[in-house]
Amino acid sequence: MNIGLNGISLYPGKIGGMETYFRNLLYWLQVIDRENSYGVILNEGYVDSFPLPNPSFTLKPFHYELNSWNWKVRGVLRNVLNVDPLRRKIADLGFDLVHHPFNVLNPVSLSVPSVLTVHDIQHEYCPEFFSAADLHKRKRLFGPSCKEALRIISISDFTRSCIMERYDVAPEKIDVVPVGCGAEYRPIEEPAVLEAVRKKYTLDRPFLFYPAATWPHKNHKALLAALRLLRERWGFDGCLVLTGIAKQSHDALLSEIAKLGLHGFVKVLGYLPLEDLPVLFNLAEMLAFPSLFEGFGIPVLEAMACGCPVVCSNVTSLPEVAGDAALLFDPKSPEAIAEAVWSVWNDRSERDRLRRLGFARVPEYRWDRVARKTVDVYRAALQGK
Repeated sequence: MNIGLNGISLYPGKIGGMETYFRNLLYWLQVIDRENSYGVILNEGYVDSFPLPNPSFTLKPFHYELNSWNWKVRGVLRNVLNVDPLRRKIADLGFDLVHHPFNVLNPVSLSVPSVLTVHDIQHEYCPEFFSAADLHKRKRLFGPSCKEALRIISISDFTRSCIMERYDVAPEKIDVVPVGCGAEYRPIEEPAVLEAVRKKYTLDRPFLFYPAATWPHKNHKALLAALRLLRERWGFDGCLVLTGIAKQSHDALLSEIAKLGLHGFVKVLGYLPLEDLPVLFNLAEMLAFPSLFEGFGIPVLEAMACGCPVVCSNVTSLPEVAGDAALLFDPKSPEAIAEAVWSVWNDRSERDRLRRLGFARVPEYRWDRVARKTVDVYRAALQGK
């Protein structure tokens, strides 16, 4: 098979967990697949970030970087004339199949058979979190992409059920391939490594950790309200450390910190180098993950792999991913969040129990397994064409 991996929509540092998925899938396909050939479609400005040591993988560089001239012209042609120059460009590359890893086919109506990875269809359940323009775009692309793709990879059973419910897709067309957890997420025993990151970010107090872009569904506001309750009710003297891409709720987050008088108790570190994240999980007392909607929830796995106890939401995919290795709470209730955090923060034996259960759960989620199952989906797509 000659497979195209379509990374034309990838803008590093801007798409959160989907970038983690693409990076690891690309790496592990190179490790496990010595039979098929691959062309990796990327914008020219990003190719240096994606090494291809496997000679069966070649770069197919394009020039559609965000806000570039080509990007703008393509937008006009698509929106005004329904003509997409990428259709011909990708078709001319001679692939047997193209894998689109970022929720929608890009472009739609491609003459080459397609496999589509769907991470979530949040807009169908939480439209209030999207602008009218974003909602219109998603409605125009998500459903038709699911209909057109030969096969769909869903990253959780939860997302699979959402796709079937909202887009009337037959269950046999959807393969559930849960994402993995990288080997870099592990207990770190080197004191110098831990101390260097502690000093780098001035982490001089025990802390809760929440790595999440400031999208509305990440529910930072409820976590801040819970932090204030923790302080008022139990004299909580720890800190909350927030990392992630600044998105549309970022200004509201900063305002809420000021409003609740939490300036001395919250550190907003922003988007950090990837190599620092495993260290932060190791330094944290626990992961507090109050998201309202997740297609999977990769940080839950990453925390478990590092031995960081997890308390998280009891909604969408999170109970599926966390299993019995996390304490779950109602993310719409700051009181429930505060009680869950305090019960773990204040109980060493409970933290140890969650660590043990987390370590036992992580081996179920490996990137090499994701890559092998993905190749199986490619074969099934072409055989059933």
